[in-house]
Amino acid sequence: MKEDRSSNGPTQRSWVDRLSQALLGEPKDREQLIALLRDAQGRGLFDVDAQAMIEGVLQVAEMQVRDIMIPRSQMVVVNRDADPEELIAVAIESGHSRFPVIGDSRDEVVGVLLAKDMLRYSSKRDPEQFSVRELLRPAVFVPESKRLNVLLKEFRASRNHLAIVVDEYGGVAGMVTIEDVLEQIVGEIEDEHDIDEETFIRKYSDVNFTVKALTPIEDFNEYFSTEFSDEEFDTIGGLVTHKLGRLPKRGETIIIENMSFKILNADNRRIRLMKVTLLRAPDAVEPTLNA
Repeated sequence: MKEDRSSNGPTQRSWVDRLSQALLGEPKDREQLIALLRDAQGRGLFDVDAQAMIEGVLQVAEMQVRDIMIPRSQMVVVNRDADPEELIAVAIESGHSRFPVIGDSRDEVVGVLLAKDMLRYSSKRDPEQFSVRELLRPAVFVPESKRLNVLLKEFRASRNHLAIVVDEYGGVAGMVTIEDVLEQIVGEIEDEHDIDEETFIRKYSDVNFTVKALTPIEDFNEYFSTEFSDEEFDTIGGLVTHKLGRLPKRGETIIIENMSFKILNADNRRIRLMKVTLLRAPDAVEPTLNA
């Protein structure tokens, strides 16, 4: 039988067929599977982005909520008895769209407030009669041990974007969002903390800034008038990681000299974005630094 040919050459198998053939070796564990996938990617069966997402899916299936949650101490919350001015101030300062609402303490989460609900309500009603309680949406609670792939399914089914994480004793351990889970698969998602692509440092007040981890130490020193050494590390993220002695998790904070570095965005491979707070005000701070 003659080989079926067209004007474009022999009929090509799809990358799925070729991947299936590559997997016929029956890998014995996850490491062998990833090695086969990387070999297949190296031979052009699919691109690097697809490879990263496939590995992300495998990783999510093994991770638990406790691995990516925002710790309780780092949660931005509002009180159920807060007035509109307080809520608007919190929403503007944080830039978030959803807030856990607490009662007497952070262990008493009574619901979730959406910024759009609060703004719509406060613009049409008398502030003196404003009540957070009327705008509360039910809070979803999940255990620290819940698998991320299971949580993602639940987020999709319920259309919730935020869940409160509880420990084995029922206390609030933190919170997790659908974005936190998706970033483990597709990488960084632009969010309310992110800086545009061409900007390394953004100023929010005289003492608060957001800084990309890839900011060159030389540029960081020039902006803040610091004297961090760039002999061992090229970026401020590398310096922070070295000072901690390990890759920090989202929500962690470290103080270096007169600066507080809080991790806003990070995955299991690197830091992406930090909040830098000056513990004493500098004499002068330059305008936003661009790449």
